[in-house]
Amino acid sequence: MSGQGPGVGGSLVCQESYACGGSEEAAFECDECKSLQCARCEMELHRQERLKNHERTRVAPGHVPFCDSCKGEAGGRHRAAVRCQGCKINLCLDCQKRTHSGVNKRKHPLASYPPPKAVDAGVSEAEVLRAQLLDKVRSFLLVDENEEMQVKDEDEFVRKLDCPPDQLLKVVSIFGNTGEGKSHTLNHTFFLGREVFKTSATQESCTVGVWAALDPIHKVVVIDTEGLLGAGSHQGQRTRLLLKVLAISDIVIYRTHADRLHDDLFKFLGDASDAYLKHFTKELKATTARCGLDVPLSTLGPAVIIFHETVHTKLLGSDKPGETAERLLQERFRKLGRFPEAFSSVRYCGTRTYNPPTDFSGLLRSLEQQLDNSTTRSPRSPLVVFKALQALSERFSGEIPDEHQALSSFFPDEYFTCSSLCLSCGSGCRNSMNHLREGVSHEAKHRCRYSAHYDNRVYTCKACYEGGMEVIVVPKTSASSDSPWLGLARYAWSGYVIECPNCDVIYRSRQYWYGNQDPVDTVVRTEIRHVWPGSDGFLKDNSNAAQRLLDGVNFMAQSVSELSVKPAKAVTSWLTDQIAPAYWKPNSLILTCHKCSSVFQENDTKHHCRACGEGFCGECSSKSRPVPERGWGLAPVRVCDACFEQRGVRPELLDLDPEEEEGGTVIARKVGEAVQSTLGAVVTAIDIPLGLMKDAARPAYWVPDQDILCCYYCQLAKPGACKKTRSCPEGRSQL
Repeated sequence: MSGQGPGVGGSLVCQESYACGGSEEAAFECDECKSLQCARCEMELHRQERLKNHERTRVAPGHVPFCDSCKGEAGGRHRAAVRCQGCKINLCLDCQKRTHSGVNKRKHPLASYPPPKAVDAGVSEAEVLRAQLLDKVRSFLLVDENEEMQVKDEDEFVRKLDCPPDQLLKVVSIFGNTGEGKSHTLNHTFFLGREVFKTSATQESCTVGVWAALDPIHKVVVIDTEGLLGAGSHQGQRTRLLLKVLAISDIVIYRTHADRLHDDLFKFLGDASDAYLKHFTKELKATTARCGLDVPLSTLGPAVIIFHETVHTKLLGSDKPGETAERLLQERFRKLGRFPEAFSSVRYCGTRTYNPPTDFSGLLRSLEQQLDNSTTRSPRSPLVVFKALQALSERFSGEIPDEHQALSSFFPDEYFTCSSLCLSCGSGCRNSMNHLREGVSHEAKHRCRYSAHYDNRVYTCKACYEGGMEVIVVPKTSASSDSPWLGLARYAWSGYVIECPNCDVIYRSRQYWYGNQDPVDTVVRTEIRHVWPGSDGFLKDNSNAAQRLLDGVNFMAQSVSELSVKPAKAVTSWLTDQIAPAYWKPNSLILTCHKCSSVFQENDTKHHCRACGEGFCGECSSKSRPVPERGWGLAPVRVCDACFEQRGVRPELLDLDPEEEEGGTVIARKVGEAVQSTLGAVVTAIDIPLGLMKDAARPAYWVPDQDILCCYYCQLAKPGACKKTRSCPEGRSQL
């Protein structure tokens, strides 16, 4: 290799004559070639296989090469003062005296570089100061690959950043596919090439999780992220972690080393924009209010810089003078159906690297322009940055099943929404993750369908709904104002009841002899509601009428037995007095037969004459005839002997009010059917084993008694060991 010395007037010329003849301005310094090289010579020389891996440094204004003779010695490297044209090496003054003191070498022509002191005073002083600041910088793990914060609080965050708590900072993060050199880019852009973020020449990823460091020069929190498309588990969680970092960043660098921009870049940024607007803007506003932050978190996303490094292809827009790179980017987004609306700006920064090293100066200039722009996003304290990331980590966390990892989108809704599914229809909840912590109930994406297993049909009072209220009503065996006995009697006669807290009893299923309408058509609205895991609302609210009737019968039988009175007789006497017509003589006052005056014993049956209402024994009231004047219609009913012989209508009954007569009819008919039905229920509950009735009245979701072999929880009882079982509201057996 031959060459000439430094140029005149402060500029350095090429020291090689390989392609340019040594006349062009130097652009690189190659340590291994030990020469300054122009761009043409550098490219032609290092195209060769044996030279292509040489380390080169780009020559900047005021650049002085290092001494070739003292390189690597214990005293450190010194800047060259001269270049020996005969030896083709750069020498400092000490090395020049030491190596060229002989007779022969003393005659070698020398070319001088600018005085070292002038260079040190003009350039090195600032470099030394900057280097001293950056020497202290260390990166630390902020969030691991499982989305768990590795910094416990804001004090530790400030301590690891090594900055004042009130220091105003911006956040710059980097994204890209694995192996694209993201850590290398940050090291050379912000930290003068120091390995603040770990780099590796192996196939394994050198960055796992999210790492952070502070650039004290630009007052920036620099965040390094794990690469996309890497091999590893929990890919869904790792991808979701990237969006959390994006949400707290002011500037995002998307690093790509491809010769052409791939669709994955545009899909990633477009999907990130959609997910940011849909899931993160609301949470950032809530975090500002919840944490009482002085600086509100911007709901507009960060600025994006696409850093594109090519080798064999031209940069975007360089072959189209009338088109800007930013407009071409927007056109690519539009063709793919992605719209980066969440980002404050999307800019393009390209560099073409014919041979290493990569020139990061253009990227640094673009970053400094964005950092100086505070119109959209202002600097904020480390406390605000940490709380924002912590809030997003708490809200959007948890494992993501493999089936939710969609290939059509980088950030599907399942990564950020509640994972609960309706037990009845399988529809998912559309609220954000962990919304129950804030008292927000589940909300489904679709309407539910009815399931007999969960009985998820809900009734609401129609009158209240029309008045602007939604009041849930439940079919029950009795009204809340009824005692157990009276409620059972009314249930036997009038069927189940629907009671509204505001409107009282609004429906009875057998209120009339015929023509009873369905409650849905008259007094209630129906709604099929979702059944969420862990919710027992339907099990508590929806009444099982048959089981409640059985409970009421059992209560009556136990109460009557405790009073030591024969159940059938006691219930008959009490019930008849409760709902008897006004003209009937109460059972409690009937001590003897009205005709024969025989005294009634405890087990004797008292009969009422439907015509006169007096009490008789069976022999004195064995006849029957129609009593229409009392409202009993034309069918024969029990009457006493005297009323049987008096076939005509008594004169005082002709003057009765028709409405009163009709009311007497209803009440009289209630007596017959209610007493008969109630007695039948009570006798059945006492005389027939209770287990047979329980199988008939058992709700659909209850486990049958014959299938209950042990306690659902303790599993201790052996088959047949427990004499009594009961079911919890969820239908499980307990001993």
